Amino acid sequence: MAKVIKVLHTEWSDGWGGQEIRIINEMIAVREQGVEVFLACRDCATIKQKAIENNIKVSILPFKGNVDIKTLFGLKRIIKEHNINIVNTHSGKDTWVGGMAAKLSGIKFIRTRHLSNPINPARTNFINELADYVFTTGESVRENMIKFNRISPEKIRSIPTGIDSNLFDPKFFDRDLCRTKYNLNDGEIAIGIVAVLRDSKRHDNFLKIANGLKKDFPKKKFKFFIAGEGPIRDVVESTVNKLSLTQDVVLLGHIENVPELMKALDIFLFTADRWEGVPQSVMQALMMDVSTVSTNDGSTSDLHKENNFLISDPDFNKVYDNTKQMVKNLSNDKFLNKSRSFIVDNFSKKVATIKILETYKTLVK
Repeated sequence: MAKVIKVLHTEWSDGWGGQEIRIINEMIAVREQGVEVFLACRDCATIKQKAIENNIKVSILPFKGNVDIKTLFGLKRIIKEHNINIVNTHSGKDTWVGGMAAKLSGIKFIRTRHLSNPINPARTNFINELADYVFTTGESVRENMIKFNRISPEKIRSIPTGIDSNLFDPKFFDRDLCRTKYNLNDGEIAIGIVAVLRDSKRHDNFLKIANGLKKDFPKKKFKFFIAGEGPIRDVVESTVNKLSLTQDVVLLGHIENVPELMKALDIFLFTADRWEGVPQSVMQALMMDVSTVSTNDGSTSDLHKENNFLISDPDFNKVYDNTKQMVKNLSNDKFLNKSRSFIVDNFSKKVATIKILETYKTLVK
């Protein structure tokens, strides 16, 4: 009888964005393959409730800092109580205590690095070097950790967030019904972004592009959708008012049925300028065959193949020019070489789950 692999995930963050969504979806995916999963997080964390809703065992710990004795011993207790084989950490603070708890307990330690910004390369910041494996969400993240953080290439696996290709399948959604749900009229061009409301996503540029398109295409009718919640909602609302876009921009907040929105859109516009791995929402848009314009931040270029979407560095003028070209060519079927199969074959949940399970089995004999 095969040994049941037990994995404890740790997460310090209290937010709910791509990183936290990946953790939950990854835990569910490997659980379906027989892995027993556990989560340790703070009581204030949104991920706690999401885990409970999905019948994932949750332990609450303070995660007050890199050296948090109470959390360290709490993790050791969980490891012993549940016979954990692997600790998989996700943020900076929980990586220190989670990694040390794993090492002190004599079990395996995986560090998932979600963001592309470099980690402090100082020798005193050695915790990532202790990991048995490091998972990165894209090639640029992997290269940075090899170059700046002294991680052996053999210990790093690039595993982009797996998107459910059965859920994000355009043939399962009626475009007219989806557009009706979002109150879109015939001929109205729908442009949207799905991203946590934080500075790095550059919703300010999204709104400036919206304002510019209205002026540059006065005969066209647009509707702009912003899906997501976060700490700068007040700033986004203020910018909408300042640019007199209250009749043109819809702030949807957090939405559960992302494929429906994608099906309703004519253009998906992603404006982030830092800290990305491989953006989940760009993967989702491409999997739904939405005409996409994106900044080339982090490992976004991993998704680009033979002009399947428009990509440029985050310079506002370049992104705006690409968006204008997309508007002009919406009826031109040859303008983009869309390839849903490329995304499914390389970035689906199935592909990611296989890579993760292979690593688990390498560590737990």
